[in-house]
Amino acid sequence: MAQINLLPWREERRQELKKEFIVTVVLVLALGGGLVLLGDRIVNGQIEEQKARNSYLTENIKELDKQVKELKNLKKRRNQLIDRMRVIQELQGNRPIIVRVLDQLVRTVPDGVFYTSISTKSKKISVSGIAESNNRVSSLMRRLDGSDWLANPNLDKVTAAPEFGDQANRFNLSVKVQAPAVDEQSEEG
Repeated sequence: MAQINLLPWREERRQELKKEFIVTVVLVLALGGGLVLLGDRIVNGQIEEQKARNSYLTENIKELDKQVKELKNLKKRRNQLIDRMRVIQELQGNRPIIVRVLDQLVRTVPDGVFYTSISTKSKKISVSGIAESNNRVSSLMRRLDGSDWLANPNLDKVTAAPEFGDQANRFNLSVKVQAPAVDEQSEEG
């Protein structure tokens, strides 16, 4: 058999495989690096896009907060205006009642009784005055109790007033204002 040396061929084959391996490793590393850079770019792009969305939402939320604040202020002003309108309506509705109550106070005064002051608080009228006698005060209280617009007279204080006469008295009383009961027949007719 002829002498054939296969070593250089094997050595060349090893060198070729080694080069192929190195090229493959370099290509895989390059591809891996490219994929990492591409992934980094994609993730950074998504982060920037989310930051832009967040800033957009933040700006819109601030704008909406301003609008909500304006709405709250408008509702507050609306409620204040409604309260004012209600007070005005009550005053206008009570205007005839005040006239009738004062008329009743005048009509119920018996002879020999004089009012010195009248004050009201809510639906209660306080009356101070001078009467020629205790009987006159009793008569006033009966008349107030019999009135359609006044009820529950309450005598608070009676003191002698000799400068107005021997039996004269100063008195303080209170009476409640109440609207007369409306008959059902008068409403139907």
